[in-house]
Amino acid sequence: MIKKILIVCSVLLAFKFVVFAQSTAVKSLSIGEIRVLKSKILNEERTLNIYLPQNYDKTKSYPVIYLLDGSINEDFIHVSGLVQFFNLMYSMPETIVVGIANIDRKRDYTFHTDLKDLQKDYPTTGHSERFITFLEKEVKPLVQSNYKTADTYLFGQSLGGLLATEILLKRPEMFNNYFIISPSLWWDDESLLKQAKELLAQSPDTKKFIYISVGKGEHPVMIKDAESIDDILKKSGKKNWTIEYKMMEGDNHATILHRSLYEGLVKLFPYQETK
Repeated sequence: MIKKILIVCSVLLAFKFVVFAQSTAVKSLSIGEIRVLKSKILNEERTLNIYLPQNYDKTKSYPVIYLLDGSINEDFIHVSGLVQFFNLMYSMPETIVVGIANIDRKRDYTFHTDLKDLQKDYPTTGHSERFITFLEKEVKPLVQSNYKTADTYLFGQSLGGLLATEILLKRPEMFNNYFIISPSLWWDDESLLKQAKELLAQSPDTKKFIYISVGKGEHPVMIKDAESIDDILKKSGKKNWTIEYKMMEGDNHATILHRSLYEGLVKLFPYQETK
């Protein structure tokens, strides 16, 4: 008899848990918006992943980070989390993150090269100018028309760092702040690096923050080129440009981005004790 009672109790308890599980509400977790832009410049649809602060208010203005390699399965989620953490624990204001999802980063982030080995390895290469125009004429206007914006940032690593450096040197007024991580300045036999002094001579001396970093475990050429662009920028005579350089002692090309962005953001937004 006792055995039967125990069996009945077990069945009733199991039924209770099943009912409880079935009645649990499930909702979608959203941290922002996805916008699909039909680009006339690129002649294709491009996805923008947009992180909005938790207390987003459409009547307020927000700084905006434009993130290269901003697909969901690339850097968008962890960079958005880093921004949220800096807003929570540091002096960083609430900030919008616009992740530009990739289709062909080798095409979009590199300028033309006549080097045959690069043309072979990167068959679609050479369209960074068109992609830069896409950022300037389509992405930024779309963001500015849908959100009230303030300071602008560009985050780029590797080939994205090459593109960020190209924009800084050729169209510096596109962004107020540049985070250039492990830039692939070896591209086209370092031709962008060789043009840097001449290009900088034509740049206006308006306020900017520029952060450059490279990992100690990266290829020696990557380290040399990052140090070179840092040196060239610091000797350019731009009194209103703040230039920071960071050698990431424990990182290589694969591991550097998140920790390096953390170090760069600390330069701008130091820790503040809550009152």
